[in-house]
Parts: sequence; structure tokens; C-alpha cells
Amino acid sequence: MRSVLKRLAGRLTEGYRGMSIQLVLSLSFTAVALAGILFLGASLLLRFSDSAQRMTQEATQRVLAQVNMNLDSYLRRMMRVSDTVYYRAIKKTDLTQRSLADAMGLLYEENRDAVVSIAVFNEGGGLEAAAPLSSAKATAFPNEASWFRLALEKMENLHFSTPHIQELFDDPDSRCRWVVSLSRHVQLTRGGNTERGVLLVDMSFGGIAQVCRDVELPNGGYVYLIDRFGEIIYHPRQQLIYSGLLEENNLTAAGYADGSHNERFQGRDREVAVKTVGYTGWKLVGVTPEARLWWEEDSLLLSGVSILLFSAFLMAFLNFRISAYISDPILRLDQAVKALEAGREDVEIGESGCDEVRRLGRSIASMVSTMRHLMDDIIQQEEQKRRSELEVLQSQINPHFLYNTLDSVVWMTECGRTQEAIQMVTSLARLFRIALSRGRRVIPLSDELDHARHYLNIQQIRYKNKFETRVEAGPGTEGLYTLKLSVQPLLENAIYHGMAGAEEDGLITVTARREGDDLLIDVSDNGAGMPPEVANRLLSEQRDPLPASGSGIGVRNVHRRIQLTFGEGYGLTIFSEPDEGTTVCLRLPALDGEQAARFQEEDAP
Repeated sequence: MRSVLKRLAGRLTEGYRGMSIQLVLSLSFTAVALAGILFLGASLLLRFSDSAQRMTQEATQRVLAQVNMNLDSYLRRMMRVSDTVYYRAIKKTDLTQRSLADAMGLLYEENRDAVVSIAVFNEGGGLEAAAPLSSAKATAFPNEASWFRLALEKMENLHFSTPHIQELFDDPDSRCRWVVSLSRHVQLTRGGNTERGVLLVDMSFGGIAQVCRDVELPNGGYVYLIDRFGEIIYHPRQQLIYSGLLEENNLTAAGYADGSHNERFQGRDREVAVKTVGYTGWKLVGVTPEARLWWEEDSLLLSGVSILLFSAFLMAFLNFRISAYISDPILRLDQAVKALEAGREDVEIGESGCDEVRRLGRSIASMVSTMRHLMDDIIQQEEQKRRSELEVLQSQINPHFLYNTLDSVVWMTECGRTQEAIQMVTSLARLFRIALSRGRRVIPLSDELDHARHYLNIQQIRYKNKFETRVEAGPGTEGLYTLKLSVQPLLENAIYHGMAGAEEDGLITVTARREGDDLLIDVSDNGAGMPPEVANRLLSEQRDPLPASGSGIGVRNVHRRIQLTFGEGYGLTIFSEPDEGTTVCLRLPALDGEQAARFQEEDAP
């Protein structure tokens, strides 16, 4: 062996000695250039592979996040339908006096694009009401279904089933509808007594499939949906899986935590991203096959060798330009991605370089644009939601006050008490003029106190001066602004509850004062009062439902409006003792005209 190596070295030495200097330089440069090409190519390949893998993972996570957001929005809509049926229909209906069918029918018509049916069952599985189909099949036993048992066993939860054919009702069209069932425990009222029941909302499986369909992942990847036990809810090749022609690693995926995982399935490596869907325990699974390396393809290997041999003669003067042409777009794209990761918003995604890099740049730019639009939409939706909630709270004025006042005006006119009738109508007109306030939400404190005076004038006439009133504004409150219709609901409570049992010497006072940067308005009465624990429960989020009497807006409504407008640091405080009367203190920011104008600008659409 040693002799062979010596002979080979001798021949190389003799050949080198016989070469011209031009050939030696050419061969040496070619060898150095070829080594540089190999080194540079290997470096770029590794960098590109790592960067592409990271961006693929991020792209998959973004796609899953988008699908999860759409699916979450769809499920929230179904939950809102369920909440509306329960709290606006079932809770307010005594089954011995009225049927649930009309209310459920209206809700179904509003959501018929996503809802297949809505039904309410009693504890024994008997059908109480349903929409749109109202006749259950004789062979249907709802109390034996898993969704029915889960709703009664875990009463505090909402339960989502896997896709199944809806077989509860007689369908005149004889259609097979694939649905996903949402079930929950409800309390039915019958003859004043409550009993257990189950609310079922069958949502169209096509809505869930539409959310997951047409989702594209890199390298021909796909997205499928499973429940917490690994059962497939949606898969783009669902029929092939059910027929046994295709297998999926769904049972293993059910045990994965949220994030990215590498797995080998059926002899192939692939990247699996998992995202848990809120409220349901379902999991979105994104599967991306790993791209094959270039040396695993024979044709690419031959092409690479040919290119290397040909490039060895040209790379002496083209090496720098070619390497820059190949690497610069990737580096710029990588820098843009890093800038996005750092939180910068003014990043431009370049679209230069070879076709693959341009496509990658366009994909990243598209994803960044989509994310920014989604963020803007979320901000607008939250602001619109806050404005809508304030409008709803402010619009809940008790119409009975207007009816009773007009009845009193008619009665006084018929009895010849014209002066009192004129006084009541004048106060009523002024009352509603201030209440409208040209649509403004924040009005001068003086207008709010005038509103309280007119309201008390009307109530004193109606109650034949059963109580006295006093409205005062302390020093330092001149020119301040307050939330419209914040005092009148408290006066209404003071009259209906505080003065209800008073025989004489009843007194209601409204006092406005300034305390540092806050404006405090006290509404007090010397009526029956209440225990402190009852007063504290009035403002609690988890308080028990109280009978709907007295104020149409209510103490809780005013408290919520103040906090929605000015923040959690403001609101109501209730001080009360039995037989000692009640004082409700409103704490608001002390706003001048300029500060109040900013709130009017926020209210403008």
C-alpha cells in the first residue's frame, strides 16, 4: 500500500513539474474557486434551511392562529345564541303560561345560516319546544345521548359534540344534516317552580368545515380538527380515512401540547403544529411534510455536479456578484423578519432575488398585511362594542314613568287642577329636553341637577307631597360636567324603595361637591334602608337576580355606565342601615368643558 502511494505521489510531482505556470495558476485558482463555491453553497444552504424552517413554523402558527380565531368567532356565535335562548327566553318564561316556540323561532330565523335547530328538553328527555322542526321522532331518545347526559352531569359547562347526523326530528325534506351539537344545563320554570332541563343548539357542520377548508400550508401541508380524545372532527381527506384507505396520526396528536412538534409517520418526517380551541378542548393540527434535501434527488445531484464543473472556469471573476445576488435577498428578508420579531411596524418586505425568494417575500408581506388588518379590525370592534354597550345601557329608561306621569296630567286636567297639570307638563318637557341633550353623553352638572329637580317635582305632585326634596351644588362645582342620566335612576330607587313605606317627614336630598380631582354626588333618603350585606350585593357582578321593580335603569346600570366611560376607579358606593335610610355616592372625575369635549369626540361615529 505504501509503495502504491509513493508511486502516485511521484507521478503527481512529475506532472506538476511538467506543467506550465499558466496551467498551474489555472488549476490552483479553479481548485480554490471550487472550494469557495462548495463552502459558500453549503453555508447558504444551511442558513436558508434554518431560516426557511423557522419561517415555515411561524407561518404555520400564524395560519393556525387565524383559523383558530375564525373557529372561535363561529363558536362564540353559537354560544351567544345559546345564552340568548337561555337568559332572554327560558329564564323569563313560565311553561304553564307561555311557550318558548315563538322566541326560539325568531332566534332561529336570525341565525339560520349557521344553526340547524334549537331545542329544549326536560329532565326526562321530553321535548318542550324546538325550532324550526317541532316534531321529535318516535325512535329518538334524547336522554340516552351523550350530549344530554354531559349537560346534566356537568351543569356549569357548555358541551360540544363531534360531527353526527341530526336524527332527533322528523324532517319533511328527509335530508341528512351533519351537525355539531352544543348542549347545556338550563333551569325551566313551570308553575313558579324550577326544574332541570337541557338546551340543545345544533350548528351546521358545514360552517366548521368552511373555516378549516382551503387552508394552505407550506410543502403541501394541511389542517385538520380533532376533539380532546383524538376523534376527527374535520379532515380534508375525511372520507378516505373513514373508508380505511388513508390513516392519520390523530390519536397521537391529541396528546401533543400547543406548539410545534417533529414526528415520523409512515416512514416520513413531518412538522406538526397544534393549537387548542378555547371553550371546547378541540385541537387544530397543522401538518407540514419536511422538504426533501437537494442531494436526495438524483436529477438535482447531476445538475449540481454539472453546474459546479462549468462554474469552476467562470467563478474567478463572478464569485462575488453571484454570491451577493443569491445571498442579499435572503439576508434582507431575514433582517425584515427579525425586525418584525422585535416589534417594529415600519418594516418593508422586499420582493427581489430568485423566484422562490420573491414568492417567500410576497407570502411574508401578505401575512404581515393580514395581521395588521386583523389588529385594526380587533381594535375597531372593541371600540364599537364599548360604544354599543354604553348606548344600550343608556337607552334602558323605564317607560312606566312616562305613562304614569301622563295619566296624572289627564287626571288633574279632568279634576280642574290646571295649574298643577301645567307645572307637571312643564317639568316633563324640561326633563326630556335634558335627557336628550342632542345625543351627548356628558352634560353640564347644572343640567343634570335641573333634570333631578324636574323629576322630583313630578314625583312630588304624583305622590301628593308625601316627601320633601332638596337639591344642592357645593362650592367648586360650577362649570363641571357629569354623565347624563346618572342621578335620576337613583332618585327613582329612593322614591320607590326608600319612600314606599314612609307616612310623613320623608326627605330626599341630592348634594354635589368637589373632592380634589373628583366630583361626588350624594343621593340620600331617610327611608327604610337595608342591611349592609344587601347594599354590597347590589353592585356585585355575581349577585342573585332581583325582581324587576323600581328603577328601569337601576343602580347596577348607573355603576356600569360610569365605569365603562371613566374607568374602574369610579362608580357607586352604597351606605345603608335598616331604619336609618340610604345614601348612594357617585364618584366621577371633575371634568371641565375642554375635558368633557374630548368625551363627546369619542362618542362621534
